[in-house]
Amino acid sequence: MESSSSGGGLARRRSSGGGGSSGRGSCDADPFDIPAKGAPLERLRKWRQAALVLNASRRFRYTLDLKKEEQKEEIRRKIRAQAHVIRAAFRFKEAGRIHVQSEETKVPSADGALGFGIKEDQLTALTRDHNYSGLQQYEGAFVWDACKDLTLIILMVAAAVSLALGITTEGIKEGWYDGASIAFAVLLVVFVTAISDYKQSLQFQNLNEEKQNIRLEVVRGGRRIMVSIYDLVVGDVVPLKIGDQVPADGILVSGHSLSIDESSMTGESKIAHKDQKSPFLMSGCKVADGYGTMLVTAVGINTEWGLLMASISEDSGEETPLQVRLNGVATFIGMVGLSVALAVLVVLLARYFTGHTYNPDGSVQYVKGKMGGVGQTIRGVVRISTVAVTIVVVAVPEGLPLAVTLTLAFSMRKMMKDKALVRRLSACETMGSASTICSDKTGTLTLNQMTVVEAYFGGKKMDSPDNAQMLSADLTSLIVEGIAQNTSGSIFEPEGGQEPEVTGSPTEKAILSWGLKLGMKFNETRSKSSILHVFPFNSEKKQGGVAVHLGGSEVHIHWKGAAEIILDSCTCWVDTDGSKHSMTPEKVAEFKKFIEDMAAASLRCVAFAYRTHEMDDVPDEDHREEWKLPEDNLIMLGIVGIKDPCRPGVRDSVRLCQAAGIKVRMVTGDNLQTARAIALECGILDDPNVSEPVIIEGKTFRALSDLEREEAAEKISVMGRSSPNDKLLLVKALRARGHVVAVTGDGTNDAPALHEADIGLSMGIQGTEVAKESSDIIILDDNFASVVRVVRWGRSVYANIQKFIQFQLTVNFAALIINVVAAVSSGNVPLNAVQLLWVNLIMDTLGALALATEPPTNHLMERPPVGRREPLITNIMWRNLIIMALFQVSVLLTLNFKGVSLLQLKNDDTAHADKVKNTFIFNTFVLCQVFNEFNARKPDELNIFKGISGNHLFIGIIAITVILQALIVEFLGKFASTVKLSWQLWLVSIGLAFFSWPLAFVGKFIPVPRRPFREFFACCCKGSKQDPDDATSNDKEDNKPEP
Repeated sequence: MESSSSGGGLARRRSSGGGGSSGRGSCDADPFDIPAKGAPLERLRKWRQAALVLNASRRFRYTLDLKKEEQKEEIRRKIRAQAHVIRAAFRFKEAGRIHVQSEETKVPSADGALGFGIKEDQLTALTRDHNYSGLQQYEGAFVWDACKDLTLIILMVAAAVSLALGITTEGIKEGWYDGASIAFAVLLVVFVTAISDYKQSLQFQNLNEEKQNIRLEVVRGGRRIMVSIYDLVVGDVVPLKIGDQVPADGILVSGHSLSIDESSMTGESKIAHKDQKSPFLMSGCKVADGYGTMLVTAVGINTEWGLLMASISEDSGEETPLQVRLNGVATFIGMVGLSVALAVLVVLLARYFTGHTYNPDGSVQYVKGKMGGVGQTIRGVVRISTVAVTIVVVAVPEGLPLAVTLTLAFSMRKMMKDKALVRRLSACETMGSASTICSDKTGTLTLNQMTVVEAYFGGKKMDSPDNAQMLSADLTSLIVEGIAQNTSGSIFEPEGGQEPEVTGSPTEKAILSWGLKLGMKFNETRSKSSILHVFPFNSEKKQGGVAVHLGGSEVHIHWKGAAEIILDSCTCWVDTDGSKHSMTPEKVAEFKKFIEDMAAASLRCVAFAYRTHEMDDVPDEDHREEWKLPEDNLIMLGIVGIKDPCRPGVRDSVRLCQAAGIKVRMVTGDNLQTARAIALECGILDDPNVSEPVIIEGKTFRALSDLEREEAAEKISVMGRSSPNDKLLLVKALRARGHVVAVTGDGTNDAPALHEADIGLSMGIQGTEVAKESSDIIILDDNFASVVRVVRWGRSVYANIQKFIQFQLTVNFAALIINVVAAVSSGNVPLNAVQLLWVNLIMDTLGALALATEPPTNHLMERPPVGRREPLITNIMWRNLIIMALFQVSVLLTLNFKGVSLLQLKNDDTAHADKVKNTFIFNTFVLCQVFNEFNARKPDELNIFKGISGNHLFIGIIAITVILQALIVEFLGKFASTVKLSWQLWLVSIGLAFFSWPLAFVGKFIPVPRRPFREFFACCCKGSKQDPDDATSNDKEDNKPEP
């Protein structure tokens, strides 16, 4: 589609609000233009009020329930107030100020959800028990919702009236056909719609369960294992670290510097410090700092968080910007359809009551004053009204906004197989507009399989990194002590001499594994000293430390972190024999040279240092939490180089992004030399000699002014030694320049950048729960290739919707024009109510299934990103649509007025000839839509059959449509007012419809203007203001169809 090839200009993205804050003034005037993230409730309420909706229950099923959202917030406030009251009561009791024997507190019934009148059983049982059979009993709700369509209700009433009048005037044998056929057609539409909606609901149910299924570590039998949060039981011991979500209610067993963010429960942003005096942990809270282990005391509905969630029941509904824009398009088309239907109704009634409407035999249908004709007159009026209402059914594209939900549900399910879990629907759409990806290095561009491959200890490079014989026993003891105590990982040593099991982050695992090779006995080493205080590894300071008491007055403070940062704090170094030497400038230069050499070889450099401290200078336990570990006058032990190889295929993925107009930028905490080496290996950099600002250090970027940062951000390809705040500044600068930014992150401190970005991508394996909750999409395998697949799916969503729009509007325009012209000229319409309902089914539900579920192709990645305010109906779509609509209208109107002679039916009975002609028109019209469905698959490509063999759903729907059409024409004549067609007429009908293919092929060579038609069709493009210079530059390849 040409919209994808016209999404380039930054000027347009700037004016359209691509930066998140610009362009809002023009957007506010359009109710159908909402931001992709954080839309206020008032904006959401505004577009609902502006939309023309025939079936609100169905149209708004997958959108946010605004009323429930307000009720939810009120309940949340009440429960938080209750938490405050309970906490205050406990504190009051502990103070011992009153000693009155309290009466037994009456526990509120869980069945009433703390007295708020909301039963949690029905709300939670389906998801908690994975009970899909239980969900099926609610399938009837979808049928009921489908029945709420106003036009279908009118048609059912008309069917009932027609049935009663038909039986009264013609007897039960012949009179029931008209009414029953309309009723049957309506019921068919209702049930097909309900089944489609039900299947979508099941897909969303699966995805919502997956979102809530948190994987976490527990200690069972002394071994750390990964389990689902659903499998957590009372008595489990759970390790907690920074960024984790507390999975259950529990008691702190042990911990260091453990701080908990309890705002989700209390509503206060104050951080609570946990220790043996305040050991209680509440489910749903986040670990803000430190680490520890907890004993689980309550799970599920028995926790405070469980009661809260059961009471407010999560609303997974969400409207996306594209969905809301399509509601705007549907509203405009619906208005036109209503006007046309009203005009047809007036014209048909006027012709009927003035005696200008004739029966097939030529007799006048209505004669004024004719005795006994009241029933016949009412039946005629009902028939005319039915046609008008059916035109409304066809004209108002209720399925258009729902097609977004369908393609999103399909895409989300398929993206799960591509290792991407979508947390926010709008991210699927926005990803198609991404113009830059800010990616982490570790685990995303690399494999995250780290091993120590080089070591520099005792002032010299070790021949083998695990050759402990080169080092003195004292030096080895200090190294092993630092490794074992200054870690958040652990080692399980099985009985029977089996290999030890190492757990922790990839860096920790690499260092612990190296320690084992040095002869470290993990548990034995840790038992020789006790931990006094911990400074957890901090991504801002790039280092972590621990103070350990060896006995007596001897205390060692070990530090571990980025090599050049630790080196700056060192005043001494230890030789291989254990002797200490001053850190001379020459030795500093030697260490730096070794760091640079390792970094140039793509190695992560981690240094180990320590210092001694007196026990008398250590604060007592009550004040130890505030103790800041000394980090000066350190003694350098040594440096290790950790290898983390690039992921296979990452270079191809980066090249694919670059070809698609997406700039990949690497943001890493590693030093510049390591970052440069990895970037060259991945294809992000081509020239090894690039300098600032293409490759820049975080602190340099941070020191720039806002304007300088924006200018530098455009050119940055690699940022090294960056902090999470540097990543946030980069995202803000890029968005201010009009970019649509996707950013990856895994740490707690990445949350602001993930939230600020247009699309936040968290890592499923290494990502913390805080990062995941701030993100829009979770990359389950931490692989950059999966990020690229998400981009393909994002572009596919937009492309599929455009295919469906082109197909549906062609049917709309053709059906409306044919019926209006025929009604005005002859008083009769060639397509009756039942036939139009069948066309509506093909157009809405079946068409959406066929076109909105097209899998993505490589063609989508061969053009620039789609501008977020691009017109939905592009110039190429208008060209294709007009050509097909004019062809169908010309052919069918010619058949309507000259069909009897053209089909050589002059010798037949007039009534029969008229029926054959109308059946032929109906058959040709439906077959035209079948052939046009193929054209809609590839709006801007010549080969419309490319990749069709892999789309079994499309082939199946086409086959079902053709078979049902043949059955309707040949065997259901009484219901559909058709007659059997000869094989010759079938061939002619197929031939006329087949002409759609060569006509569409030739039509794709017709050039279209580069400037969008928005000034003529402002309804489709409100808010899409564009600079004149930019307008002339887009759609540069519109006139060249893809082969």
